[in-house]
Amino acid sequence: MVDEDELQRKLKELTQEHRDLDAAIDALSTQPPFDQIQVQRLKKRKLQLKDLILKINSQLLPDIIA
Repeated sequence: MVDEDELQRKLKELTQEHRDLDAAIDALSTQPPFDQIQVQRLKKRKLQLKDLILKINSQLLPDIIA
């Protein structure tokens, strides 16, 4: 099983990359003419990161059925 510290480190890295992509998407979108395909690729990667972040969060904080 993966160490909790390693999961925390990975979560921090993914969160930072997600923020960086958000800033890159905003920067590209405000500079006409912008490459729609590149923006879509960045958005797709951002969504993949979000899914990974949620997966790691669920491993760190498992659901407890009361």
